[in-house]
Amino acid sequence: MPLTPPAIPIASSDGRRHLVVVGASARGFAESASRLGWCVHAADLFADRDCRAAATSVIRLGGARDYPRDIPAAIEAFPAAPCVYTGALENHPEILAAIETARPLAGIAPGAVRRVRDPAVLAAVLRDAGIAFPHTVTSPADVPRDGTYLEKPLASAGGRGIRPWFGPSGQIEASRVWQRRVAGHSWSAAFVAHAGSSTMVAASRQFLGRPWCGTDGFAYCGSLDVPIDRLSPSIATGFAAAGRAVANGLGLVGVFGVDAVIDAGGTVHVVEVNPRPTASMELIERRCGWSMAAAHLAAFGHGSPPMCGPSHDAWWAKAIVFVPRDRPIVPVMPEELEACAARWSNHDGMPAIADIPADDEPLRAGSPLVTVFARGRSAAATVRALGHRARAIRGMLIAAPAGSPLA
Repeated sequence: MPLTPPAIPIASSDGRRHLVVVGASARGFAESASRLGWCVHAADLFADRDCRAAATSVIRLGGARDYPRDIPAAIEAFPAAPCVYTGALENHPEILAAIETARPLAGIAPGAVRRVRDPAVLAAVLRDAGIAFPHTVTSPADVPRDGTYLEKPLASAGGRGIRPWFGPSGQIEASRVWQRRVAGHSWSAAFVAHAGSSTMVAASRQFLGRPWCGTDGFAYCGSLDVPIDRLSPSIATGFAAAGRAVANGLGLVGVFGVDAVIDAGGTVHVVEVNPRPTASMELIERRCGWSMAAAHLAAFGHGSPPMCGPSHDAWWAKAIVFVPRDRPIVPVMPEELEACAARWSNHDGMPAIADIPADDEPLRAGSPLVTVFARGRSAAATVRALGHRARAIRGMLIAAPAGSPLA
């Protein structure tokens, strides 16, 4: 029999509303909730400077060896309060279930998470609604070895571990699926589900494997926010139908994201659903003031749904800049980052660099360094500015070759 979570108040004796935010990176949601006046307690893998600035208390989780098993015990130190989870805890419903036994879970329930992350269940729901989902199988026995399928980990996060299938290069790892590759562009849409209805609130083009971010392959490294009123009718209709189908068919509540590939004809091919707040959602906050935290928490009875302010003409984009893997690196001096942040933030009117590492955070090859934002008067201008800024930050990291004038 499932345990019933204890009734936990959201306000302490001092009248403040407390909230726990946990996941690989808690910064974005912690900032959003903090702006609403929540007293945030965050636990993540980085405990970056800006996360510490947004939260009342922060715990840095144990890293690859212990994460995410260390989460239930770690957050016992926080006050009794509802808990929001971020990426990629959807891959660990058992951890969500453990959290739910101790405090209210302001997030999609573990049972619904299991369903939405099961490719067979997701495919059936989408197929019944007439929405495209690539052919997906759990064995490579009959899969062509010509790159027309992708090998994907079931517990995927940020596109890591995805590769075209040309046959095994060694022993095939467990918990993999093989999905037909769709030619087109990678997109994501954001939704809010509540009381049996689903509303699309944002859409974005995804950046995958961009060299100027320090990634390759299918690794997610950023997004360009695309206002819904600028979408073609086929894309807007396809995404809206997908959001309704998964929210109603799988019991989703709160904010969630739908990843898709859009082909040349404008057909939306759903490839994955992320049943929690997503990385691209903070871009709509910048564009029109919509609050990711207010929308999500209101769906669970905490506060009121947000209103959107005027949608500015400016476009917004973000990129995650990674530490190079293939060349010597040097430490980034804080004053260098501060100078860039001040100059770019002045131009944009909002902070241009986020996820700034704490002083005790070592540089690890292939790990994320910072998130950089850019604002422009067109999509193309915004992406150009974003690329320039990402390259500038990566340039600070790359050690000059021995014997060069900069060495």
